[in-house]
Amino acid sequence: MGEMPMGAAGVCVAVAVWLLGERHRGARRARLLLAGGGVVATGSPGWGPATAELRRLRGRLRGEWSALAVGALAGLLTGSVIPVVAGAAGVPVLRRVRLARAVRQAREERGDAVIALCGALAGEVRAGRQPGEALLRAARDSGGLGDAQATVVAAARFGGDVPGALAAAARQPGAEGLRGLAACWRVAVDQGAGLAAGLDRLDAALRAERDRRADLRAQLAGPRATAVMLAALPVLGLLLGTAMGADPLRVLLHTGAGLGCLVIGGLFEVAGLWWTARIVRGAEAA
Repeated sequence: MGEMPMGAAGVCVAVAVWLLGERHRGARRARLLLAGGGVVATGSPGWGPATAELRRLRGRLRGEWSALAVGALAGLLTGSVIPVVAGAAGVPVLRRVRLARAVRQAREERGDAVIALCGALAGEVRAGRQPGEALLRAARDSGGLGDAQATVVAAARFGGDVPGALAAAARQPGAEGLRGLAACWRVAVDQGAGLAAGLDRLDAALRAERDRRADLRAQLAGPRATAVMLAALPVLGLLLGTAMGADPLRVLLHTGAGLGCLVIGGLFEVAGLWWTARIVRGAEAA
């Protein structure tokens, strides 16, 4: 009787994966029909199309769903539903970690693009071009304006409020350096100061700030690695116990005392990881 919940969990996982594939396949057919191009196959696909569909489905499935798969596999091997529940609970956590990593990467890429924009704009101004034309060329080459590039380009091309457009573009995460560019533009255009000199100083300041963040990130790599190693020690203990023939998984998953120890240990584990992440984030923010 204990194997029935595990079998049901495996069937549910398989059905969820199949439904996800059907949803993406239907969305693709709708896009093809609405676009008016391409041929949508309606018959039974062969091995080639089936393999391609599996590859596309595997690319769409995010890495956090591996926690559910691992939990289902562990539940089938141990005869307990607890690993399945833990795997399902790990899906939103891993998704949040992935999204935070993507946001951080996008912020860093946008900051690098802003630095490239300042350098390219300084070079165009030194080449003798007017500020508006120089900004158009630099924005086209560097892409440092992000989603607000169309607004800034329109302001530069038609004599609009370029500093205001740059300040609005600086609200994007990682594009805070555009506020300095807007200030340099306002001083140079309104008061006749040298734009290239101000851009050089701004470029040097942004590069120094980026190098300081990279150095801080390198210094925090050690504490992060230590926290990950300490978090993995319970798993190592379980493996050692299994190798010695103590069968710790049976004690943890099928006895009252073991379940209590598992819950308390899991709470301490989560609290330790959360506290370590909070300390690291505080150091990065400072």
